Amino acid sequence: MGEQKVNQLIELSREFQQEFETVIADLGDGLWKYCRYLTRSPWDGEDLYQETMLKTMGSLYQRWHVTNLKSYLYRIATNTWIDHCRREKRNLGTLSEDELPTADFSDHLELEEALEQLFYLFTPKQTAVFLLKEIFQFNADEVASIIKTTPNAVYATTRRMKNKLKDMPEGTRSKTEPTESEHQVIQTYLKAIANGDVEGLLELFSDQPHYEASLGFLETTKDEIRNGSLQFGLPGHEAKQYILWGRPVIVVLSKSENGSLIHDIQYQEVENGKIVMSRSYFFRREFIFAASKELGIPPQLNKPPVNWEKA
Repeated sequence: MGEQKVNQLIELSREFQQEFETVIADLGDGLWKYCRYLTRSPWDGEDLYQETMLKTMGSLYQRWHVTNLKSYLYRIATNTWIDHCRREKRNLGTLSEDELPTADFSDHLELEEALEQLFYLFTPKQTAVFLLKEIFQFNADEVASIIKTTPNAVYATTRRMKNKLKDMPEGTRSKTEPTESEHQVIQTYLKAIANGDVEGLLELFSDQPHYEASLGFLETTKDEIRNGSLQFGLPGHEAKQYILWGRPVIVVLSKSENGSLIHDIQYQEVENGKIVMSRSYFFRREFIFAASKELGIPPQLNKPPVNWEKA
């Protein structure tokens, strides 16, 4: 296939992605939260969310009629996570039925704190059932279809889980501190951003870098980075290191009349004194909004080519 044809396909795929994101805009926040609680980690949840988006975009051509796009998205997210757990040989669990009334539960519990512990207390299938039914308000028939079980099993599972969650132990959140070598590389990286030093920044990368902006672009050589995402240089924003959800990250901050705003969040992996992977969450609205709440720093809503002011 010629280079011109490949470029045409790339351009068409970008147009399709933009249109797809417009269609699902109202569903993204809920789906991201579902992925976060299903995996028990904002980081793993973000990965699951992205994989769900890619799988959905790649599989729509197979569907003649999608009668409920929301249910379809949650189905793909659930199946993707269960497949992941199966590969890790986790006990997926079974969903048994009890002699229970088929009427819906009315005593919806405020379990925001408990949600962080679902991962440890229950199997992946049980966790998915509880989240779908009790938190994201799918009815039992819809949950049964997504999980591939029966409505009575959905009722029985959620009832048993509610009882167990009443005596839920408090959870702890671990932190990953960078090594001294990683710290030195990241401090030099921060200085390069502050000084607008593109070549100094690229010098920190390995010769086989992985440089991506999630659901935006991927670059795998220094020339691709230099001539692609950094072709117009660095924006000159301030960058600081934070611990976000237990992981050290770089937060790029823009200045406004009301103070600093989150422009971007980046995560780097360092091996043998070089950055081997750098991931930017610049385009990830749900992730940036959740991180903004966690860090107590407002997000930058209008940052071309992104505009979230109407989100």
